[in-house]
Amino acid sequence: MAQDYYEILGVQKGASDEEIKRAYRRLAHQYHPDKQGGDEKKFKEINQAYQALGDAQRRSQYDQFGENYEQMRGAGGQGAGGHEDFSSFGDVFEFFRQSGGARTGQQGGAEEFDLGDLFGGIFGGGRGQGGTRRGKDIDIDVELNLEEVAVGVKKEFTMRKVVKCTECNGSGAQKNTDLKTCSGCKGQGKVRQSRGSGFLSFSQVIVCPECHGVGKKPEKSCTKCGGSGVNKELVNLSIDIPSGIDNGETLKMTGQGEAVTRGGQAGDLYINVHVKPHKNFTRHGVDLYREEVISFTQAGLGDKIDVPTLDGTVKLEIPAGVQSGTLISLKGKGITRGSKKGNILVKIKIHTPTRLSKKAKALLEELGREI
Repeated sequence: MAQDYYEILGVQKGASDEEIKRAYRRLAHQYHPDKQGGDEKKFKEINQAYQALGDAQRRSQYDQFGENYEQMRGAGGQGAGGHEDFSSFGDVFEFFRQSGGARTGQQGGAEEFDLGDLFGGIFGGGRGQGGTRRGKDIDIDVELNLEEVAVGVKKEFTMRKVVKCTECNGSGAQKNTDLKTCSGCKGQGKVRQSRGSGFLSFSQVIVCPECHGVGKKPEKSCTKCGGSGVNKELVNLSIDIPSGIDNGETLKMTGQGEAVTRGGQAGDLYINVHVKPHKNFTRHGVDLYREEVISFTQAGLGDKIDVPTLDGTVKLEIPAGVQSGTLISLKGKGITRGSKKGNILVKIKIHTPTRLSKKAKALLEELGREI
């Protein structure tokens, strides 16, 4: 049975790119195999769905061809953008063979080729000569009530994460000592690693394991971090959550993820927001809805009733002759989001008594003759 990538991510077919990205982050965080209760199979399905829907061009092809979009992209031998499409490593080697096979060196043997260069040419990916190393992103969850959402709130978090060493400021070198050129990579930050033999002999460029891609090593390592430039420590974070945020939204704090060994760019911190249901209100955007049941007499004569809001109780005026289902608005008492302020919309329901005394029935009959 064909998989529906939209269904896997829990979004509609017309969902925006941001909605798809948000759904992916939430589900990937929930089902990550490293988490308690994680599901590796489900995690792989989620990633596969996002690979198809997270890119505008691939999403268009998926909408047109369904799960077979990868094969259809390769119809005629060319994928999008004029690149060959490969669904497996076997296809890569077949492409290489048909393109002339192993190139012959001066000694008649098979010449090595660089898979990193090959993949870089095909997919446009990979880490280039000047590529920036990046630390891990962190996902955390925060639960809010509607009162906090209405006005915004500051939340305090304590987490253990990899941070830049405060002793050496991330250099990895002991104070008053210098950095020297790495002998393993001659200062290049990467080395060539060869594998296999004969036709299947190939090499790839990897980050230098001695200097971690920096190109330099400390003459004397920092005593606090052992030369890595980072430590794992408890960190206190204070996060301002803006008013009006919705359930399922994610806040991004650039550079507040984990630091990376000896320099590079720190990852990002993602705060996944969960808003608890409220006992008094149903939320629609910035507006809040609730029902109020009034008596037949109140509906006919009008009245003032107490209605709860997020910051106390107010008097709501019921006009005489109000009809069941009427919405009465409490202006500005809803959710604030940016410059927009919502309302509380009260839906009136009129209670019709099922049992009447003789006196009440007589009064109603008399009222019926009047109106």
